[in-house]
Amino acid sequence: MTAPDSYDGVTSCGCKGIRRCLICEKFKSKGELEASRPKVVHHFCYDPETRLAICRNAKALSFPFPGVFLWENFISEDEEKELISTMDQDVWIQSQSGRRKQDFGPKVNFKKKKVRVGRFSGLPVLSQKLVLRMQQEPSLADFKPVEQCNLDYHPERGSAIDPHLDDLWLWGERLVTINMLSNTTLTMSLEQGLPELGLTEEVQVAVCLPRRCLVVLYGEARHRWKHAIHRDNVLERRVCSTYRELSAEFLPGGQQTELGALLLNIALSFQGTSV
Repeated sequence: MTAPDSYDGVTSCGCKGIRRCLICEKFKSKGELEASRPKVVHHFCYDPETRLAICRNAKALSFPFPGVFLWENFISEDEEKELISTMDQDVWIQSQSGRRKQDFGPKVNFKKKKVRVGRFSGLPVLSQKLVLRMQQEPSLADFKPVEQCNLDYHPERGSAIDPHLDDLWLWGERLVTINMLSNTTLTMSLEQGLPELGLTEEVQVAVCLPRRCLVVLYGEARHRWKHAIHRDNVLERRVCSTYRELSAEFLPGGQQTELGALLLNIALSFQGTSV
């Protein structure tokens, strides 16, 4: 199976609700578009060496920003080529906000809190060596992903992902992403601001993601700050693979231990095809 190699002639998208891309915006009313304009915010940049968020306009103003781990050059150029080539031989499914996706994970209904195996057959074979490499990092030594989602961003479609927090019922503490094909910026946001710093309006922290890096969100960056990829930070095609682990409810001692063990056994067989 092969994915389409161009976006010419595409007249539909996967956007639902308030989500949008360049395709569906052609049919949005002026009022709808004006209502979605970004608010005035305080902008900071994340410094991975000091782990500080530094104000763009006043460098004297900074604050600790915990919960982000960056591993530059996590994969090589040859590995990147192999991964993208393999993905592009599979089917890309249209997703929301101008993205395309490939899912390797269980069937989930988050509203009803239901999860089942469905057609889940494991993570893809090429991910096995990547997971083993992740586990060489002490903070990821016990990381056991149960789901992988590949996402394809393209500027011609206005691809983006709105600020959000990942589910906490099924997914565990760490969100691990490999960024491929182009540099981008992960925008962390706190709508209520930081009153302790005198910032009562929204605060955004830009985390630069180099091509072929791995980024981990955990702690406050996972639970308190929303994360997003803005449209103007997708200047070239960008593909990412995000790996998620199980929450405590599905691990030993949790209410759904047996189901969690089954899902992990399937996931870590690394024999999967996208579902």
